[in-house]
Amino acid sequence: MEFENWWLLGLLPLFFAFGWMAARIDIRQIVSESRALPRSYFTGLNFLLNEQPDKAIEAFIEVVKVDPETIELHFALGSLFRRRGEYDRAIRMHQNLLERPGLPEEQKVIALAELGQDYLKAGILDRAEEVFKKLEQSPQAPAARKHLLDIYEQEKDWTRAIEMTRQVESDPRALAQYYCELASSEAAQSRPDAARRHLERALEENRKCVRASLQLGDLEMNEKNYEKAIEHWKRIESQDPAYLALAAQRLLEAHRDAGRGEEGLRLLADYLERYPSLDLLDTVFRQTLEAKGHEEAYKLVRDELRRNPTLLGLDRLLEAQIIAAAAPDRRRDLELVRNLVHGHTMRLARYRCESCGFKARQFHWRCPGCGGWETYPPRRTEEFDLAP
Repeated sequence: MEFENWWLLGLLPLFFAFGWMAARIDIRQIVSESRALPRSYFTGLNFLLNEQPDKAIEAFIEVVKVDPETIELHFALGSLFRRRGEYDRAIRMHQNLLERPGLPEEQKVIALAELGQDYLKAGILDRAEEVFKKLEQSPQAPAARKHLLDIYEQEKDWTRAIEMTRQVESDPRALAQYYCELASSEAAQSRPDAARRHLERALEENRKCVRASLQLGDLEMNEKNYEKAIEHWKRIESQDPAYLALAAQRLLEAHRDAGRGEEGLRLLADYLERYPSLDLLDTVFRQTLEAKGHEEAYKLVRDELRRNPTLLGLDRLLEAQIIAAAAPDRRRDLELVRNLVHGHTMRLARYRCESCGFKARQFHWRCPGCGGWETYPPRRTEEFDLAP
């Protein structure tokens, strides 16, 4: 046992010697490779580290001129051009790579994928589609299909978007939205039966698709099938009650046209009590004011304001008080306060995308900022920022 320990101790200096020699060899190789690189390469890196992309690009261009074989640098430059919005230069960079004789197949595929992204960012969708289709049998196929799906969405080619979604792991909500888009197109061309079929497919893909229920109700309403329309819109409560505000005015009109206006108002008042919403409050307040007068409207908004204090609730409360005010001086004072409150409510009365934060006065099923589907909660920003 003692012999073995002494034997191991004797080998330790030898191991250190081998390690020292290997390190020297690696260092010499690194130094040799570094000396082979043009000075402009290190200048460019320095500019990048100091967040000076303009100067970095110019330095890297000098490297490419000195050593045209630096393929990886071509890729880096192309990506820099694309990020800066210089799509023409990015396209030329990647086209030059593809035209280079003897370029390995693996790098050719990468260059083609980069070129497709250049075209896509530049908005040249037909060329981008052509490029990505060439990559469908390559290792870049999954990314290429996602880009193709993006192109079909931008072109509003919903049929091909549906086909491509079958090949890409995608959110079923997006697939249901494509069918809803097709239904909207059919309805606009007075083809309600075709629109219904698309909406039924949307619900098959996503049974919680509120938009499909809204559109099915609209189709029935157009044909004066009020009870069927009400049935579709009431289903939203089981899908996602937060969206009931989008159907509130529709429900009121359907009940009124069916001769059951008071029942419709009671239904919405019940929804408001169980699922508080600024838009729902506004609809119920307006209808109560019209149907029952300012006293009932005042009581409604007062009780709601006690449960859920919001600026919009205060705005409506002041509006009811202004209508009831008999003395001109009191009316003017109330109008002054209400104008101040109303200015704030207008700034807060926006929808906000959960994905990118894009704000809009109008509700969107697809965010105009990031293109996400159903990323807008059906609630105004005040409900997130000010409500307790």
